Amino acid sequence: MTDARQADELRERAYQDRMSLQEALELCDGLPSVEIETMLGRWRGSEVSTHHPMDGMLATFGWYGKEFIDRDHVHPLLFSDNHNQIFALDPKRLPLSLGLKLPFLRNKLTRQLLFMARFLLQTRQAKARVRMVEYRGKVSASMLYDNLPICDTFRLIDQDTLLGIMDFKGMEQPFFFKLHRDK
Repeated sequence: MTDARQADELRERAYQDRMSLQEALELCDGLPSVEIETMLGRWRGSEVSTHHPMDGMLATFGWYGKEFIDRDHVHPLLFSDNHNQIFALDPKRLPLSLGLKLPFLRNKLTRQLLFMARFLLQTRQAKARVRMVEYRGKVSASMLYDNLPICDTFRLIDQDTLLGIMDFKGMEQPFFFKLHRDK
C-alpha cells in the first residue's frame, strides 16, 4: 500500500466516532503531532466510542469542549446549558469517578442536577495548562490538569479537528475524543 493511500485511509478513519481501542491507538500513533499555537481558541468536543467506561458520560452531562487561552490558562471542561450558554466547570469539583462507578447516573435527570449545582461547580479561573509532552513516542501539545492526575494529549486530524487522548491515572485504557475548532 502506498504512503498516500495509507494517509487517506488514516484520515478517513479519523472522522469516525466509533472504533475499537486498538484502532484508536493506531490512529493516535499514525496522526501528526500538534503545536501549542494550534490549540489556542475554543473547541467543541465530541466523544469517540471505544467501549471505555466513560463513553457517553460527558455527552450526557452537556459537555461543550475546551478553551485554550494561552499555554498557562486552559478551561479543560466547558459545558452548555439548555439555553446554549457556555460555562467552565472546575474538574476537581466534578465527581467524574462517581459517574464511572455508577453508570446509571448518565441520564437527563443527572444533567439537570448538574445544571442546578452549576454555581457550586462553575469557575472563571483556568484549571489546566498546555505543554509539549511525549506520548506513545511522539512529542505533542498536551493539556495538564492543575488538580487531577489527567493529561490530555492531542494529534492533528486537520487544521480544525484534533484527536484527544485522555490519560487518567488509575484508568486501564485511555479515553478518546475529538475537538472541532469553534469558528
